[in-house]
Amino acid sequence: METPPDSAAPSTRGASRKAESVVEFHHILSDDGTRLRAWTNDPLGRIDGPTVLLCNGLGVSPWCWPALLHADCGVRVISWNHRGTGGSARPADPRRVGIEEFVEDALSVMDHFGVVRAVAMGWSMGVNTAFELAVRHPERVTGIFAVAGVPGDTFATMLGPLRLPHSLARRVTVGLSRALRTTGAFISPVTTRLPVGGRTVAALTHSGFMLPTPDNHLTARALREFLAVPIEWYFHLALRTSEHARVSLRNVRVPVMLVAATYDVLAGARDMRTAADRLADATYVELRASHFVQMEQPEIVHELLLGFLGEIDQI
Repeated sequence: METPPDSAAPSTRGASRKAESVVEFHHILSDDGTRLRAWTNDPLGRIDGPTVLLCNGLGVSPWCWPALLHADCGVRVISWNHRGTGGSARPADPRRVGIEEFVEDALSVMDHFGVVRAVAMGWSMGVNTAFELAVRHPERVTGIFAVAGVPGDTFATMLGPLRLPHSLARRVTVGLSRALRTTGAFISPVTTRLPVGGRTVAALTHSGFMLPTPDNHLTARALREFLAVPIEWYFHLALRTSEHARVSLRNVRVPVMLVAATYDVLAGARDMRTAADRLADATYVELRASHFVQMEQPEIVHELLLGFLGEIDQI
């Protein structure tokens, strides 16, 4: 069962709004009957370039990828919004929101768009999904482009710049997530109504958690979309994904590029480098950025993606 696609409302107010108008949404069903809001940046089928499956960051929207929101970006993207976020429904069983279920959703998205094999591109927790997909369904994945994320046990790698022992980092971050899941019902009425504009973006991008971005309009929209997710549900998702263990990298048999960020507090660069060293065919790149590297340096990350896709085409 599917409903017709709906496009993001076009606008003439600046280049960033024009970029948003290339996104088209589709409502599809995953294998367990959960309704998903999938999307593509190629509503007219005119992008001349390879298809990439984007396994996005947890609970985030297309607006976190400004370089992909242009008809001339050279990459056809297919993706979806996670369960209970961005128009996707919560599953009947609330426990079915872990990495295994996200892999199921990824396959449903590929099938809906008629994609047999593709490069899996992951950001943040989506890197877990991309690697798990490549291990479980190697026939569907031709490569992995991993941005600011590690192949499993993500919470142990958080707070990377502080160089905490993995066990301590995991205890701190999981404990904080549990507290926010518990108190989220009291916080969400505030965060879901929080006005987000230029001042909010300026404060966030000068906080050290996130660095300045070239398109504040898209950054504001991405933040508004993220804050629309109730805090308690978001941290319910986070805690379920925290259970995802490290992927056995010896079972990854496709080319991989890992793009790390020096100041990333949510996915440690040193752990991404370690993963690259353990993979049979991997390239490691580190940029002076935060966890939101593809928003802060969109053109650089996009050029890396295009180069990686070019190498895949030659194999």
